[in-house]
Amino acid sequence: MKQLPKDIKIIQAPLAGISDIVYRKLVREYSSETLLTTEMLSSEALVNNQKALILKYDKSEYPLSFQLSGHKPHIMARAAKIVNNRASSIDINFGCPVNKVVKGTDGCAMMRNPNLASDIVKAIKDVIDVPLSAKFRLGWSLDEMNFVEFAHTLQEAGADFITIHGRTRSQMYSGHADWEKIGLLKGELKIPYYANGDIKSAQDAKKCLEITGAQGVSIGRGLMGDPALAYRTEHCFKTGEILCEPDLSEKIEILKKHIEGEVELRGEINGIKFMRKFYNFYISSVRDASKYRRVLVRLDKKEEVIRVLDEILSLHLANNR
Repeated sequence: MKQLPKDIKIIQAPLAGISDIVYRKLVREYSSETLLTTEMLSSEALVNNQKALILKYDKSEYPLSFQLSGHKPHIMARAAKIVNNRASSIDINFGCPVNKVVKGTDGCAMMRNPNLASDIVKAIKDVIDVPLSAKFRLGWSLDEMNFVEFAHTLQEAGADFITIHGRTRSQMYSGHADWEKIGLLKGELKIPYYANGDIKSAQDAKKCLEITGAQGVSIGRGLMGDPALAYRTEHCFKTGEILCEPDLSEKIEILKKHIEGEVELRGEINGIKFMRKFYNFYISSVRDASKYRRVLVRLDKKEEVIRVLDEILSLHLANNR
């Protein structure tokens, strides 16, 4: 079986409608070690129309994990076979909490059917030669918190490592990720586990590892306006040193690069529309950030967006002299 680089400490968490090739390559520019992950791929859609669904990716992204969703073992196995030669590893989504996913019994709904989840892991393991992981939550609800048992089930089925998000499905993304709960896995498993949820700084990541005893962390929204966070976190793990976070001028330069990439990938209109979900993450430190965001999300031309970003930076610098 092919192996991932040893001792991976950071996983870029898959985010639907976010972690496309442009986003992933931004993270890779700063970190050569982070395990990048694609957006979630529907196994059924992939099997039925693989040419349309295989997303853009680049060899420079490796190591790169492809994430699959679904609830039919034979279809999941066929989908895994399709991406096997493209992937450094394959991840199964047993954690997505959104209604349209769990209504189809995919995502976190699979935590209510551990036997089927086990069958999926076994079916995929039989047809791939790359490591297999799975991401899931603490459980369906506070009354159905079965993550320890679920982790054992996946380990016994053949998963090579797992990632746990520290919330239940019923919590969605509200409240706080419960790292203490994830810490209950200490000494329970033979395979590595990664902790996910509310990691927004290298300090957060360090504290998360101390509490959870995890092999490493999986970072999602913390990277959305700060793709260099993965590198700073790796540096902190290796040296204990906390590097400075990027200032606004650095964030705006990264945002401009992000915009350029999406426009090149999708065309100006679609690229600018796609970027609207990112603005708040990049400019959150600015006074009256919500006001500027309202302006930015109404624009559909790249030059207009760049002009407003330059104005934001100029005003910020003037106000901080």
